[in-house]
Amino acid sequence: MAAVTVDLVLLTIRQGTLQVLLIRRGIEPYRGRWALPGGFVHDDEDLDAAAARELREETGVDPSTGHFEQLATYGTPGRDPRGRVVTVAYLAMLPDLPAPVAGSDAAGAEWRPVAESAGLAFDHDRILADGVERARAKLEYTPLATAFCPPEFTVADLRGVYETVWRTRLDARNFHRKVTTAEGFVEPTGHSVTRDRGRPAQLFRRGPARLLHPPLLRPAPAPDRSGSDR
Repeated sequence: MAAVTVDLVLLTIRQGTLQVLLIRRGIEPYRGRWALPGGFVHDDEDLDAAAARELREETGVDPSTGHFEQLATYGTPGRDPRGRVVTVAYLAMLPDLPAPVAGSDAAGAEWRPVAESAGLAFDHDRILADGVERARAKLEYTPLATAFCPPEFTVADLRGVYETVWRTRLDARNFHRKVTTAEGFVEPTGHSVTRDRGRPAQLFRRGPARLLHPPLLRPAPAPDRSGSDR
């Protein structure tokens, strides 16, 4: 009979980079390796409740601080050396948080750059890649980029989220126009902020929209001009 676990892809933006919360495993299998937070689902426990519990126990992070959704289910035979284990992965997009606190079965917990997080335990490289792609796609057609921001933010702050998650540069004026004309995406707070001796910038909060009309599409990748036939 298969056991069921939950694994958590927790993304934030720290120091200008997209980062994921990882734990260093304190027990076998893969003792000492970095992995996504997670654990076994109790017999009397709902999946969402198990994911929230594991998040609190292993990291001290409260799931209510950001966006939290079910990502996908993974059940490839042999993915866990302990036996037949099916995992349900969850994706969270969170504002920058303090350093996490590792739980009892973890040797450490850290925010680490996604670009430097290969070689994870189990099949967590695949789960992380799927979570990052889900986040990139959701930024196109939902207002969830605001989940990476504090309650009040500037359009430049929001543009920085898109540029970091999409790994591209965006035209500031064009982005400002799209964001402020998308119905219900952001709402002005009536306040402004001055940073680095610049001009005052208007502060916004997330609006009521659940979908963006029109969506903010990712720029197409630049063509390969290397002459390669790949």
